Amino acid sequence: MDVSVSFGPDSLLQVNNGDQGGSRWKHPNDDSERSSSPSVLRCVTSTWKEGLLNRKRPFVGRCCHSCTPQSQERLFNPSIPSLGLRNVIYINETHTRHRGWLARRLSYVLFVLERDVQKDMFARNVVDNVLNNSRVESAIVEVATDSDPAASEPGQEYKAVSKVRRKARGFLQEMVANISPAFIRMTGWVLLKLFNGFFWSIQIHKGQLEMVKKAATEHNAPLVFLPVHKSHIDYLLITFILFCHNIKAPHIAAGNNLNIPIFSTLIRKLGGFFIRRKLDETRDGKKDVLYRSLLHAYTEELLRQQQFLEVYLEGTRSRSGKTSPARAGMLSIVVDTLCTGAIPDLLVVPVGISYDRILEGNYNSEQLGKPKKNESLWGVACGVFRMLRKNYGCVRVDFTQPFSLKEYLDTQRSRHVPPLLSLEQSLLPTIISAQPDQAVFNAEEEEDEEQLNSRDLADEPWRRQVIANLAKHVLFTANKSSAIMSTHIVACLLLYRHRQGVPLSKLVEDFFNMKEEILSRDFDLGFSGNSEDVVMHALHLLGNCVNVTSTNRNTEFTIAPNCTVQSLFELNFYSNGLFHVFIADAIIACSSLALQREQAMEAEAGQQGRPNRLLLSQERLIRKAASLSHFLTNEVMVAPPCQTIYQVFHDAVCRLIQYGVLHVAEEDQEELSPSPTEDWPKKFPEPLSWRSDEEDEDSDFGEEQRDRYLKVSMSPEHQEFFVFLQHLVSPVLEAYSGAAIFVHSLSQPMAESEYTQQLFRYLLTRTEKGIAAYGESATHYLVKNTVRTFKELGVLRERRENRVSYLELSSTFLSQANRNKLLQYILGFTLL
Repeated sequence: MDVSVSFGPDSLLQVNNGDQGGSRWKHPNDDSERSSSPSVLRCVTSTWKEGLLNRKRPFVGRCCHSCTPQSQERLFNPSIPSLGLRNVIYINETHTRHRGWLARRLSYVLFVLERDVQKDMFARNVVDNVLNNSRVESAIVEVATDSDPAASEPGQEYKAVSKVRRKARGFLQEMVANISPAFIRMTGWVLLKLFNGFFWSIQIHKGQLEMVKKAATEHNAPLVFLPVHKSHIDYLLITFILFCHNIKAPHIAAGNNLNIPIFSTLIRKLGGFFIRRKLDETRDGKKDVLYRSLLHAYTEELLRQQQFLEVYLEGTRSRSGKTSPARAGMLSIVVDTLCTGAIPDLLVVPVGISYDRILEGNYNSEQLGKPKKNESLWGVACGVFRMLRKNYGCVRVDFTQPFSLKEYLDTQRSRHVPPLLSLEQSLLPTIISAQPDQAVFNAEEEEDEEQLNSRDLADEPWRRQVIANLAKHVLFTANKSSAIMSTHIVACLLLYRHRQGVPLSKLVEDFFNMKEEILSRDFDLGFSGNSEDVVMHALHLLGNCVNVTSTNRNTEFTIAPNCTVQSLFELNFYSNGLFHVFIADAIIACSSLALQREQAMEAEAGQQGRPNRLLLSQERLIRKAASLSHFLTNEVMVAPPCQTIYQVFHDAVCRLIQYGVLHVAEEDQEELSPSPTEDWPKKFPEPLSWRSDEEDEDSDFGEEQRDRYLKVSMSPEHQEFFVFLQHLVSPVLEAYSGAAIFVHSLSQPMAESEYTQQLFRYLLTRTEKGIAAYGESATHYLVKNTVRTFKELGVLRERRENRVSYLELSSTFLSQANRNKLLQYILGFTLL
């Protein structure tokens, strides 16, 4: 008889957090008493690859050597990586100036009292200075004239302007922060209590904080923190960490959805200032010139007074576990402030944040299509109460190396910034014309002479492009610096390698192998220690999302994902924390599948003599991968804007060759038909050269390097890994293929909201009926991304009537044949 085991709150791990941080279960990631060197993973035999044992924790977060080479050297020294990790919430008497029994009992109080928080550290006379700003005064006059034509008459101008000025003051008082040093101290003590209640540890790298602290104290420039956005607790977390390290609290740009009674006062006293979620239009359809000028002047005033800022580029919390596309509105204001000469320079600090489990629990209600609940004081109180009843594991915060925004902009002026091209321009010819995947590279290599010569932020297209690239670069850096947590790995293994279940011992073995894979790609881990202990910790946190069964008492447990829609959605959320680590390799794996099918069709059609399905042209493989990466541009960022897609996928191919997953064949063996067991010789040619801005622009990559041919290893271990990579992308491709099928039903224009809802119900029905292989392909964020991608690709056309967006098929895709080509293009990359 089967025995079912559930992971209740007290079934696996006991945690007893006293006020002084003692008497607690020591999680493997708790390095609070160790400061010498990063941890070394325990050595066992890896079945996926060799030569990666005893790998030390990498130091992540160096700024880009291509875009900001001077910043990369300025704040870094070789001893920084060896400073190790620290658990911020582990506080005892050694962290204070006092010793003895009383100091041990009052260590939290003494610690917060000794933090350096003074009122003169923060901005003064902000409201008056902003209202006297020339930009604001011009906007006030403009609004007064537009709203009341009689204001231009003598005697009426002063009255109209005074009315608008009062309105502006009201806007500003709703917006501005009112930092209270005393309240920050009190909140520091409260957060120490609360965080020790529902987190086991909050880890930071002391070397990273050393760079931030040095930048804050030695450089006469404000810092702008740009974190990824995972949870509402992000705001408190960063302010708390900076407070603990005597770094000035930043002013935080918060959405006005958090502007609720009592709670808004607390946020303001901690540095939050409220901005509208949508700045675009007012009720009458016009831009709110007054509000925009106030926000711009307020930001400029804060930076001019050397205040630090904290801005969330994604605009809202990620509902998918992946980084959301950037919204660069606030960032553009920061860039404009620098370019107008209001400040000489500022330092940008991308921040990565990783949670074992987010405090919101999950976003399943929203992923099931339910509208987001508005924030309220009652909701906040209930959320805090729920948090106190649970434990959410560990948190890791990574502050990347601060870099000079002025240096970044100067670098962009000195190089060619390729023009922004839509998916329709770069990818549609490949899909419709069934041409080789050349369009992507032709689009990347096109040079617009006017674009080349316009390298000043006064040029609006170039300005928008540079700001968009900066936002993408920051999010890519923050995401790459985010540590991988144990729940990410376990969820990923259960969904995409052991969906039907796995013995616990095998799961632990694969968990260790996955750690090695992650470290080999220079990503850091948010845990350390014995793999079995960490796996049990992750299973405990994933709770009802996993099933644990045993056939009898003498058999080890079998672990399997819970197959309910809600559980699959939640596991997918945590698995996506690993998505960006393997995405380049996964796209290569899917592209090799597509290329093999393409070559099989060519063989059946009698093209190209005798194509060998076992041999893959590296050139064609990389072009096929670039095509797929462009198609998935709304799902993941494969590379920063300063790096070519070609280079990323060439590196991925070389990495898979190094691991033995791909083999290199000699060119004269092209016509051979080797047996699956034949051992191919590994030939490693010189690394491919990449054209830089300084190199001859007439150089031709294709003429300098010969193509080479590859073969997928038939080793069971390598095949298993290759299939795992393909499974990672399969839910996304399944969502897009479902959307490509559903687009056939769009016979007449439909409101975008209605179309999105009907598409979601269609994908969810496929999941509930078992038609879809991956239940997580029906999440609402994937549905919205498919609609967005199809609009950018030119499948759907958008038109607005009475401020309502309608969708209809474009003229190109009115043809059923072209709609079928779109579906076949997607299915070509998919495991059948």
